[in-house]
Amino acid sequence: MKAKGLRWICMALVFASLSACGSGGGPVKRVSEPNAGIQQLTVQADGRWTVALRLDNYSSVPMQFGAVSLALTVGGESAGTLGGDASLSIGPESADVATLTLTPSSAAKIAVADVLANRRSADYRIAGTIVATPENGAPRTYTIERENTLSPAPGLPGVLR
Repeated sequence: MKAKGLRWICMALVFASLSACGSGGGPVKRVSEPNAGIQQLTVQADGRWTVALRLDNYSSVPMQFGAVSLALTVGGESAGTLGGDASLSIGPESADVATLTLTPSSAAKIAVADVLANRRSADYRIAGTIVATPENGAPRTYTIERENTLSPAPGLPGVLR
């Protein structure tokens, strides 16, 4: 009698473990909010800035990144809005860089020139939206807010990282 009871318990455990394995047929597709940050800011000879904007896809599916509209503040001065079309397809749990150009405000130009001349760091803040479309999904607008620091890149005049 004990052998029969043990056999039933073993069979129940086998069925329970098999049913736990077949929970949906493949990896879970998760769409997470992306993030963005400035990887590099380069002051051009004409006074405009080229901004390398790092876009992070934390989703388990590829995302197509499109419209970017981010208000930029550097060194406490409003620089303007980083805007444009990122036009990037970023794989799952990966990142890539979109290059955007900005004509900064006079106050922001002066603040960045001071940072570069004195070889010190400056805080920056971006706030706004990014449109991204998950694979086989509809476009979504994500709110981005990020604060960080930029420092002069050694040996690269006019470059903050």
